[in-house]
Amino acid sequence: MVLLKIKFTQQRRVHLAQGLWLLSWTAVIWGAIIFCLGVYLKMELLRRDEVMDNTEIHVVPNILMIVGLASIGTNWVASCVCQDSLDATRFPRWKVLLLGWFAVAAVLCCLLISVVALSFAVQGRLEESLKVGLRNGIRFYKDTDVPGRCYQKETIDRLQMEFRCCGNNNFKDWFEVQWVSSRYLNFTSKDVKDRIRSNVDGRYLLDGVPFSCCNPSSPRPCLRYTLTDNNAHFNYEYQSEELNLYSRGCRQALTDYYMELMNSTGPVVLSVILIQMSVLLGMRYLQTAVEGIMALEDPEGESDGFLLEKGVKETMEDLKVKALILLQFWLVDPIAPEGSSEDADLEKAEKEASPTPAS
Repeated sequence: MVLLKIKFTQQRRVHLAQGLWLLSWTAVIWGAIIFCLGVYLKMELLRRDEVMDNTEIHVVPNILMIVGLASIGTNWVASCVCQDSLDATRFPRWKVLLLGWFAVAAVLCCLLISVVALSFAVQGRLEESLKVGLRNGIRFYKDTDVPGRCYQKETIDRLQMEFRCCGNNNFKDWFEVQWVSSRYLNFTSKDVKDRIRSNVDGRYLLDGVPFSCCNPSSPRPCLRYTLTDNNAHFNYEYQSEELNLYSRGCRQALTDYYMELMNSTGPVVLSVILIQMSVLLGMRYLQTAVEGIMALEDPEGESDGFLLEKGVKETMEDLKVKALILLQFWLVDPIAPEGSSEDADLEKAEKEASPTPAS
């Protein structure tokens, strides 16, 4: 049973080839756009690699770049096939290569679908990676003289100013760590000694935040120290006052930013999926229609184009048999024939060495 058979005249074959050629080049352009999106997302992730605990999230831009390049290559080949399909002397060279092309195009469609799914599924891993990375970044904020951490302060400050955020969850995260380096503390000061003695771990803790947490749009001058002391500032109440600090945590700000970037690729990838599926199905119709007319040896006659020569079940069985044959071919031990020939030579030598019976 031939699946979805369509009659093609010479004019319809020409129109199909021309339409597929245009569609293939459209897919090439969209493939380049996907590749550029993957590169941009990769660069944005690498820019803030210091505040991420792992690189699992990089799988999304990596697949985007691979899919983009694969889309450019496969659709460029499709455009060449469309051109040669109008010439009966040039099309036969693509007959074997088209089998591989259909396999690559099918895998490409699956990868495109996986990108869409991953873009929505990685949010939990992204949040966890940022949670650990930002927590370590805040803890190492003071280590400006420690090799490997000397730029951590600049990274956190630039991050908080760019994304208008403060701390990991909120500004109170800074109350739990010593973010002022010991080299800048006056240990002869009574206030410094009292703060260090009052802490079990001997850390210099403040109810204050770095300057990068200050919100410049606030009408009040920035209050950065003694934030929990209502008597330390005029006309100030810690519990009810809307502080002139960024209220949003950097983990939420970065998660929203990256998820918006990845989700924005969804419509682009879905568009490419539709185009790629159209090219895939159209190429199958073009292949079968042109091969049919070549078999009839009548370039101007009618031919049948179809997706599957047999039913779905029969086609799957044929593919299974071909796969098993191919697997058996690769599993054949190449040493066996050599061993058998050596055994035959040994047997022949033994026969020649044995005495001839007397007559």
